[in-house]
Amino acid sequence: MRTIGFIIRKEFQQLFRDKRLLPLIFVSPVLQIVLLGYAANMDVKDIPLAVCDQDRTVQSRALVASFLHSGSYSASAILADAAAAEQAIERGTASLALVIPPGFGTARAAGRQSVVQLLADGSDSQSAAIGLTYATLIVSRTVLTPPSVSQSVRIRAARVQPMVRVLYNPTLASRNFMVPGVLALVLMIITTVLTSLSIVKEKEKGTLEQLIVTPITPGQLIVGKLAPFIIISLAIITLVLAASLLLFGLSVRGSLLVLYALSLLFMLTTLGLGLFISTISQTQQQAMMIAVFFFVMPMVILSGFVFPIESMPGVIQAITYVFPLRWYFVIIRGLFLKGVGLEQLWKESAALAGIGLVVIAGSVLRFRKRLE
Repeated sequence: MRTIGFIIRKEFQQLFRDKRLLPLIFVSPVLQIVLLGYAANMDVKDIPLAVCDQDRTVQSRALVASFLHSGSYSASAILADAAAAEQAIERGTASLALVIPPGFGTARAAGRQSVVQLLADGSDSQSAAIGLTYATLIVSRTVLTPPSVSQSVRIRAARVQPMVRVLYNPTLASRNFMVPGVLALVLMIITTVLTSLSIVKEKEKGTLEQLIVTPITPGQLIVGKLAPFIIISLAIITLVLAASLLLFGLSVRGSLLVLYALSLLFMLTTLGLGLFISTISQTQQQAMMIAVFFFVMPMVILSGFVFPIESMPGVIQAITYVFPLRWYFVIIRGLFLKGVGLEQLWKESAALAGIGLVVIAGSVLRFRKRLE
């Protein structure tokens, strides 16, 4: 243990000598939370809406008002016809256009089917899909409301009034979804990239060979190399938790002990990946490229952080099961938003433990072989 303690102290001394690395480790997590929490906002708010009301009746004005009073849309232009609305989208002055044809109010007053047209800018497919979904809900609520101007007309169509209750994130705020994900991303990058760079740096300087000829065993060297990054990662978890509470009022609803324990389980995998990368890299540039392009980016894309796993092809969905980040995202969001415990997260924890043991065992064996 004393030998391992000396190695850990040496690693910390090397880390703190690099003045450029310290901001990367301790400032970047808070910066990422601020950027993703405030800038990467998928909430529907103030979407530029072009309005073309060709009917100009009480009913059409009520429909337009329901859009503008919803808080999701802001009127960017009042236009005369559908062609002008399409041009507004083409010029980029509007993301969505509402076209109300003549006769809309008459059809509504008579209880007949009424039609409106919605035009959306499909160049940003995600924003268009969200905008159209909210627009469809607004139109449905307005059109399904019995007309007040003609009480003598009996509406025979059956109506269903949904009572919607959103659990765990009632406001559907995207920051509540993004902020826990930042913790997972930062832990993965710190433990994977910095671990590989630290060991490869020893190779470049020739100090790793000097350590090999000392009485230090390979096991002691591995533990001494990985332990500092575990300590740093635990400090980063605490920093991210404090920042999310102070900046967004988002706290962990579940057990903090479970959060730290399962985070250590996740780090078992990412530290193993960093160790493996160091065995196949000769320079720090190689280690950085391999870590980012072959491990970090695929895990981010296929973990469910950016794209829903359910919408991926079946073959890709099967591949995602081998990525530890997929399981850790479920764990971290369950603890942050749902307040669940190990009784609900045992499947994800078991998968994470299995992947971690395989990765760390394979990486340690390969690293020991390289040392010997």
